[in-house]
Amino acid sequence: MSLLSGEHRSFWVASTLPSSYPSLEQDVSVDVAIVGGGLVGITAAKLLKQAGKTVAVIEADRIASGVSGHTTAKLTALHQLIYADLVEEVGTDKAQVYADSNQAAIEKVSALVQAENIDCDFSRQDAYTFARTQDNVGKIEAEVKAASKLGLPVDYVSGVDLPFEIAGAIKLPNQAQFHPRKYILHLAGTLAGEGSHVFEQTRVITVNGENPCRVMTEHGGTVIAQDVIIATNLPILDQGLFFAKSYPKRSYLIGAYIDPTKAPTGMFIGIGQTYRSIRTTPTDDGRVLLLMGGEGHKVGDADDTNERYQRLVNDLKTDFGVDAVDYRWSSQDMVSFDKLPYIGRLTPMSNHTYVATGFSHWGMSKSILSAMILSDLILGKSNPWADTYDAIRPTPFVSQTSIKQNLDVGSRWVGDRFKGLFESEEDIQSGDGKLITISGEKVAAYRDDTGNLHKVSPVCPHLGCIVDWNAAEKSWDCPCHGSRFSYGGDILQGPAVKCLASKSEVNS
Repeated sequence: MSLLSGEHRSFWVASTLPSSYPSLEQDVSVDVAIVGGGLVGITAAKLLKQAGKTVAVIEADRIASGVSGHTTAKLTALHQLIYADLVEEVGTDKAQVYADSNQAAIEKVSALVQAENIDCDFSRQDAYTFARTQDNVGKIEAEVKAASKLGLPVDYVSGVDLPFEIAGAIKLPNQAQFHPRKYILHLAGTLAGEGSHVFEQTRVITVNGENPCRVMTEHGGTVIAQDVIIATNLPILDQGLFFAKSYPKRSYLIGAYIDPTKAPTGMFIGIGQTYRSIRTTPTDDGRVLLLMGGEGHKVGDADDTNERYQRLVNDLKTDFGVDAVDYRWSSQDMVSFDKLPYIGRLTPMSNHTYVATGFSHWGMSKSILSAMILSDLILGKSNPWADTYDAIRPTPFVSQTSIKQNLDVGSRWVGDRFKGLFESEEDIQSGDGKLITISGEKVAAYRDDTGNLHKVSPVCPHLGCIVDWNAAEKSWDCPCHGSRFSYGGDILQGPAVKCLASKSEVNS
């Protein structure tokens, strides 16, 4: 089958109507400004408004159109293999907080769904992490042991509801799944009014000062607030060095309609290099969509992005007998060096500016617990998890992972400047992008299907790294800190707040 079969779009986005909130056209004043209209931002806004605060959510694109709209949407405290590592690396007490807070986040979503009567396909599901080969069973057994000691009701099982054999799995019951955009859009719809606002198509450029804070936007409008939450996956503000305490990682998803009698029950993820994430979701027309994800890699480290989709397609056919893929999309998240998210004050000197980042591909429960922590901090309430996830906590810059990733950033900053020295416009085929050199100047160039050449600066405006071409998404991706741009230079994902500079668009 063709790699390009199916809609190249997130099912969550495709199956919901686009939101249509106004852009910011004049200065406004609120108690709390929230930058980013994803799961963290909207949930925090909901909790703060419930507590009597006025809020303004400021979204650069559309609500839930970013990472929150491109997830697998599993609400679980079972994050592949995590607890054995946490106990060893950060201690039992912090591992206990991790388990308790993620479990509590699921119950918070459940409570909001019931209280707000949210139609978002919320359902309780058992979660599984499985090993397909015997050599990985020891890791599963260690995870069962560690999670059990933390009070999680896990079991070791030798079989799961999947159409292939496994060697063993850990099961955590009574977790949940949902349709993230239906959930987020419903909550967003309860925010505006009584002094609160939701703004879309409004890009924040920076935040100035505190007491009060001034949130400056691209076209001049300002939101004045006592407190600010930066909920943009990786903070758009360079303060706090979060781009150096985590690294960006991409992953890929495909969706295919499956016979309901053959649909697996539960949420699954494998371990190892070729792991697969598997779940199903009901659709509004009564069918069942099977989702399969995997093929993760650090941003900019893979030239075979199309092949990664194809490997998922091949496994879907082999394991489930499904020939036609209906949706395909990719996502991106920041991986924390110490496996814990960063939630709290932006810097030691910040008393009114807060962040949440470093969710390490498990952003559904971590988004909710982030919103719970940040709303408590702003309301002056004690939160039992805040110290463990404190965004300004000491970070393991000297760990093996952090050294490797930061050396990689440094080497790319220098080495990637030599890419494309001997490439020219004639080397670019239709549908392809390359770094080339024109009159001694480096250019990021893409030739569309009509032969037009779109040329932009290859220098990421965030911190000056050189972008790489992503063939599967037809985007320019920054390998240093994860900013992404369309082939025409428009921002697809931060932390960059400026587009790639245009080098003109010509016929060649």
